Amino acid sequence: PTECFLSQPEEKQESTVKAKKRKKKKISDVLQKSAPKPGVPADLQNLLSQHFGENRSVIEIEELKLSDSCFLPANDLTHSFSSYLKEICPKWAKLRRSHKEKKSVVMLVLCSSALRSLELIKSMTAFKGDCRVIKLFAKHIKIKEQMNMLEKGMFHIGVGTPGRVKALVEQDALCLNSTKYMILDWNWRDQKLRRMMDIPEV
Repeated sequence: PTECFLSQPEEKQESTVKAKKRKKKKISDVLQKSAPKPGVPADLQNLLSQHFGENRSVIEIEELKLSDSCFLPANDLTHSFSSYLKEICPKWAKLRRSHKEKKSVVMLVLCSSALRSLELIKSMTAFKGDCRVIKLFAKHIKIKEQMNMLEKGMFHIGVGTPGRVKALVEQDALCLNSTKYMILDWNWRDQKLRRMMDIPEV
């Protein structure tokens, strides 16, 4: 009986090791097939037409199309986040000084998770200087708290997730009229290797 008892956990250990090895292979295969490349306007334009194509008329889809002039150059993956923002927004100091509206931000950064939002906030330190940044995600922050902050304070940059930003816009807590820049964190992948645009809810 003791021999049987000893042989069982050993078998389990072997099978778990094999399973782990298989998973690692799959991840590396996926990463090799989809190497990160700079986003282009066509990426977002195609995504919009795919998403709305089924339930919109031809005229409505035409109205949804964003012209190439709406887009700034994408990060060519050689820049840090701060240096990229400096390149696309050289007049940031002037924009920041002239921004006086509450319930709004000059720059809105959208990414797939709360943790990624915090990462991006840390990595933009050199760019943002002394301007105010608001966290627009659901993790540990209630929507009412964010609504109060937007109503009472003045913020220059908002960093958050699409779900929470959408909820704030729908409740008139966040106004996008004075937003000049919208940055999409296009290439970053989560633990499941999904980009923001691969998540069905987004």
